[in-house]
Amino acid sequence: MAYPLLLITKSFGMKMANLIRTIQVKDKIQWQELYKAYAEFYKVKMNNQILETVWNWLHDKNHEVEGLVYEIDGNIVALAHYRRMPRPLRGQDIGFLDDLFVDPEHRGQKIGEKILNELKKISKSKGWDLIRWITHNDNARAKSLYDRVAQKTSWDLYEI
Repeated sequence: MAYPLLLITKSFGMKMANLIRTIQVKDKIQWQELYKAYAEFYKVKMNNQILETVWNWLHDKNHEVEGLVYEIDGNIVALAHYRRMPRPLRGQDIGFLDDLFVDPEHRGQKIGEKILNELKKISKSKGWDLIRWITHNDNARAKSLYDRVAQKTSWDLYEI
């Protein structure tokens, strides 16, 4: 299922189709390359088992994780993974954005912002009143986007 955002831009006099859509089986090779670059950015070791696990989650109708890609003329240049997250204190579900990555060669084109706007639409269609996510505190480029389009909370994150 493709989401409704279709942007047409001009590049050197030619029309280029830019599309945000759900991830498809045909995207595997390009998705893997982007996801490996995402892991490298966060200095997380990536292997084939992790890639296969996440890929299978994305295509399992019974799994929570869903995926979007941003495509320019048939080439995937960005990805987003998101899911439903229960919010018990409010007795409702919200969305959680696990991963958002734009290929470094395509940054500065507001692709991340376009994906976040699409996630707002998805969130509304699913009855989620908000989407949460985290980023590393030194990810200045991403934080500049997030500061523009979202509200930073006062919560601290802990892990055990």
